[in-house]
This record gives sequence, C-alpha cells and structure tokens, in this order.
Amino acid sequence: VQLVESGGGLAQTGGSLRLSCAASGTIFSINDMGWYRQAPGKQRELVASITNSGITNYANSVMGRFTISRDNAKNTVYLQMNSLKPEDTAVYYCYAKHVVIGNYWGQGTQVTVSS
Repeated sequence: VQLVESGGGLAQTGGSLRLSCAASGTIFSINDMGWYRQAPGKQRELVASITNSGITNYANSVMGRFTISRDNAKNTVYLQMNSLKPEDTAVYYCYAKHVVIGNYWGQGTQVTVSS
C-alpha cells in the first residue's frame, strides 16, 4: 500500500487547510485510515481516524475544528482543518491500517500555523 499526501503548507491563526491522502496498491484489507501529527520535540499523536464504514474519532485538541472524511471510491482520506492554532504546527502523517500487517504510513506533510 502506498500513501501520497498533499495539502500541507502555511496558514495564519484562524485559517484553514485541507490535507488529502490517496492510497494505492493492495487496499482491500485496509479498514481504518487517518492522521497522526508530530511536533518538534513531541511524540507522534493521533489527530483523527475514520473506519471504512465512516465512524470517526478525534483527539480532544482538534474536536470541533477538524473534520475527517473518506471517499472509498477514490481510496482517499481528507482532513479539513479550520480555526487553526499555532499549536497545530507539526508534520502530519497519513496512515492506513491493514487488518493483518498493521499501519502503512505516508511521507508526511508539514503544516505551519503562524501567530
């Protein structure tokens, strides 16, 4: 499974960005997809996840500001990020969970929020 991310960049506080992650390869055994992030000097943390039936889960820190969605026909997961804060600055990693193998990871995309 290959994951290709896009959509990171620079935003101002209160602004918005949309991340996309397209999966290709042997994807029929993928269930959950989602996003982690890692800020400098911090551990990687789960931001949001979505099952292949559309059940979502969010970190408390992004609840109400971020929305995860999934287009199964396009094998793509999206993260709409609104009301961005400087503390959202991090490298965001897409993941896809294989039912046997575990997580596949994207290459990461930088999100920087200026104050």
